[in-house]
Amino acid sequence: MAKAPQVGDPAPDFELAGTDGPFRLSEHRGEPVVLLFYPGDETPVCTRQFCSYRDRADDMAALAATVVGISAQDVDSHERFREHHGLTVPLLADPDKAVAKAYGVTAPLLGVRRAVIVIDAEGVIRARQVEATGLGYQTVDDIAAALEALPARVA
Repeated sequence: MAKAPQVGDPAPDFELAGTDGPFRLSEHRGEPVVLLFYPGDETPVCTRQFCSYRDRADDMAALAATVVGISAQDVDSHERFREHHGLTVPLLADPDKAVAKAYGVTAPLLGVRRAVIVIDAEGVIRARQVEATGLGYQTVDDIAAALEALPARVA
């Protein structure tokens, strides 16, 4: 198995279908991107996680980054999950877990580990938080702190 990319490594490019249409990471160069990997739609912790982002939608919108959720369910499942809970974060479908594997966040039984990957404007991974059990998650404040820690861009 390939080594998971670590902080300081280039972020593997990918394209996935999502609730807001197709998403290609490389099209977001020039801006930070936050990838929120999660085990599954409608699971208790994932629901709490994404509802916490919905409940602080203004704070999420104020983040100087594009934020997307990624799990193995298809776009139809993601659409139902978003609609059921009024979620505000776009969700991307990774049904074969190829992107989760490329980022080293798959796990036996669980499928996809809960993880936050922060990618800077140049496409370099600057923060990587992978939950061992999947019972915790990164809050809006945690994500904001990781983004604030990004190195300043040189124009």
